[in-house]
Amino acid sequence: MDRPEPDAGDTPGGPQRPSLAAAVRVVSGVTLLSRLGGLAREVLTARVFGDTALGSAFTAGFAIPNMFRRLFGEGALAAAFIPEYAATDKSDPRAAQRFASLTVVLLGLVAGAVTAALELVLLLVLLFAPPDADRTLSIRLVMLMLPFMPCICVAALLSGMLQVHGRFGPASSGPLVLNGFIIVVGLGHVLAGSTGGRATAYALGVATVLSGLTQAVWFYVLLRRHVRWTRVFGDAWERARRMFRRMVPVLVGLGTLQLNSFVDTLVAMWPIWVGPTFLGLVYPLDKSSAVILSAGQRLYQFPLGVFGIAVATAVFPMLSRHADDPRLFADTLRRGVRLALFIAVPASLGLVLVRSDTMGVFFRFDAHGFSAAGVERAALVLLGYAPGIWAYSLNHTLTRAFYARGDTRAPMRVALAMVGFNFALNWGLIWAAREAGLAWSTSVAAALQAVLLVHLCRSRLGVRVFDAATRRAVVRILLVTAGMGLLVWLSLTLVPARDAWSMRVLRLAVATSAGAAGYALLAALFRCEEWGWLVRRDRPGRA
Repeated sequence: MDRPEPDAGDTPGGPQRPSLAAAVRVVSGVTLLSRLGGLAREVLTARVFGDTALGSAFTAGFAIPNMFRRLFGEGALAAAFIPEYAATDKSDPRAAQRFASLTVVLLGLVAGAVTAALELVLLLVLLFAPPDADRTLSIRLVMLMLPFMPCICVAALLSGMLQVHGRFGPASSGPLVLNGFIIVVGLGHVLAGSTGGRATAYALGVATVLSGLTQAVWFYVLLRRHVRWTRVFGDAWERARRMFRRMVPVLVGLGTLQLNSFVDTLVAMWPIWVGPTFLGLVYPLDKSSAVILSAGQRLYQFPLGVFGIAVATAVFPMLSRHADDPRLFADTLRRGVRLALFIAVPASLGLVLVRSDTMGVFFRFDAHGFSAAGVERAALVLLGYAPGIWAYSLNHTLTRAFYARGDTRAPMRVALAMVGFNFALNWGLIWAAREAGLAWSTSVAAALQAVLLVHLCRSRLGVRVFDAATRRAVVRILLVTAGMGLLVWLSLTLVPARDAWSMRVLRLAVATSAGAAGYALLAALFRCEEWGWLVRRDRPGRA
């Protein structure tokens, strides 16, 4: 059995920080709550709008500001900011405060200017584009929710500062606020019986913007015990220039999945924004495609956000602290990779097996929600996204390893190539598989990106990610996952498949319980160290 190495933590006698596994537990716990809230939000909007053109219009209207939440709130901005802030705070806390103060001001001004420019462009589109009710509603919803962007950019920066100061739980609480606002407003409209109309869509848009402002204020309050804000920036200008130069490649490199998902949404919105044909051919997607695609995205993003991004979020400050120590850096990266795969691999297989029942349970409610045909189309979308969960998780961790060493260009070049590859593959696959083609192209691009990043880790960072111990761990994970998959398949055969919602709930409950219990038991029997890392209470300084 591979002996656990001491975590790449702090030196003896230094400040005690959470171990990697402990930080992952904290971030995963808070993220689990936020993802449950996100799932509830998605279910509620499906209940309100169904798989209709209005549902797609709201989905697209929410997609642009939500893309910025994912890019910034899930670590891209923090990945550019954290190394500079952490290093400065370690050597000169006052300089770090000046740097943080200047960055917040500049970020707010830039994001505000971009928002104003986009609002102007969309206004011109509304004024001069041919009239179309669905397109007009979608653009107006985008304009309504765009102010969420500067708010969430500032909130993400403050969240990164909280991570540096060891406040992983509060730093991960932003999505809870977003989901809370939308759920409260949506439930109010459901209880009042005023659902499915444009007024509900506009009300949910206002709730989105207010949630972004609330997050920024909340993080500001939490940071008061750690930071003294100042208007005297002094030597902070050079640090800020360095950070902003790093930000663009970081956003591209770390935001590949978010950008690909956003491109998927744009392709799906063609029937609403442009029309039912493409170059004289009947377009293979329809006005329901965007909301159906969004449902599939929500389900695969659940395990990714709860654990994959949680691992990457927790490991990044540790990689940054040990960027100049090759052994500790490599040990920390390998631990992050093993923890990410330990959950992502079974999540991929599990969602493939329960895809139809999952979609039926969450998105079809008798006379409300998706139609039966919409549920089946969404299940096919999930079938395309789910096999790539392991790659999505791995890419977040691997990309942060480059950023911790100050290399933003290598992952950016890979990411740009994958975004282009995904876009080209989209246009080929939608003619054969409709919305599911968009999902499959994203999974294929993510898997190729993971392979390239692993190769670059060895050639540019000098780290062999899959050393002997890691390879043995991966083999154990695959064997345990295969056993879990067999248990899930057997449990599904024991409960008959029926369209009744209660029967789908029963099948899903039996399958997921059998899978979770079986995976935990098999992980213990196969002595998967990752299981021990997650469940035991560690002394500070150990993973």
